[in-house]
Amino acid sequence: MGFAMPEKMQLHLSMLALQFGYAGFHVVSRAALNMGISKIVFPVYRNILALLLLLPFAYFLEKKDRPPLTWNFAIQFFLLAVVGITANQGFYLLGLDNTSPTFASAIQNSVPAITFLMAAVLRIETVRLNRKDGMSKVCGTLLCVAGASVITLYKGPTIYSPNPPLQRTSPVLQALGDANGKNWTLGCIFLIGHCLSWAGWLVLQAPVLKKYPARLSVTSYQCFFGVIQFLIIAAFCERDPQAWLVHSGGELFSVFYAGIVASGIAFAVQIWCIDRGGPVFVAVYQPVQTLVVALMASLALGEEFYLGGIIGAVLIITGLYFVLWGKNEEQKFAKAAAAAIQSPVDNCNNRPTSHIKSSLAQPLLGSSTDQNA
Repeated sequence: MGFAMPEKMQLHLSMLALQFGYAGFHVVSRAALNMGISKIVFPVYRNILALLLLLPFAYFLEKKDRPPLTWNFAIQFFLLAVVGITANQGFYLLGLDNTSPTFASAIQNSVPAITFLMAAVLRIETVRLNRKDGMSKVCGTLLCVAGASVITLYKGPTIYSPNPPLQRTSPVLQALGDANGKNWTLGCIFLIGHCLSWAGWLVLQAPVLKKYPARLSVTSYQCFFGVIQFLIIAAFCERDPQAWLVHSGGELFSVFYAGIVASGIAFAVQIWCIDRGGPVFVAVYQPVQTLVVALMASLALGEEFYLGGIIGAVLIITGLYFVLWGKNEEQKFAKAAAAAIQSPVDNCNNRPTSHIKSSLAQPLLGSSTDQNA
């Protein structure tokens, strides 16, 4: 009899592998930008590969669950692509080009808090300041905002600089390095735009998925419309035919890694982990990605670490766990309330009652982070 790995261990190993995969995407994307790949061409190729990978699975696996495509759904998918693909990926690449992989990953930890804030403003989620879970989520959101502000407004002195950086000793990595000479503040603003787009996509996607419960198909449609939108932008902003050519093996590897690993394989793994472990379990692992990115970027790109970025990252990660703890407490409260309602009815007439549904049922992080990063 072969060795059967417990599902809990499979979940933990899958989440660790997922964070390494996403961390590699940050570093590989920065390397591609430093090699000169176009910020418009890169997402076009990435989403074409993701679409080709997801389309067969969406067609065959969701054949019975997929409602017919109407003009109303098509418009909703197009608008979701504007937010979740075009704005999300565009802001990310602009921000990454002006900052560093580590701080791009650090700011992404604020997405659950921003999602909670947007849901509260739109009255999709209720803020209960008289309960500890509500206070925890509000405090976590404020910490994330404070951390993002510190990273944006205060770079500070260099705390750590690799000596000697790997790219100085390796000819293959000569072209790679930190964002010296770039506008750090502008880069952070772009990354905040990336997080706002990601969070907005999560909030707007939830009601669409209720009407069209075929997640792979929805993502495939968004990838398709995202490609169309980037091609329209390219018609005005990227008219150099040479920009569409892949000039090196490094650029080719970056495109395939982004399209297949970060947008395809990682998407499937994350859906499985959310289904088996829940959204909070998945979100808890997000800071691991920031740590892995920091190690990779330091070794491969010779990235320097600054005081403002470290302080901001600590505040954001602390805020993330405040939000996640509040979400977990909210789930416990909802289960207790449902049990309290169920028990008297069962004792009286043994008739089933409807359960109170926690807002935790909505994902804290995208079930498709590939859109996100």
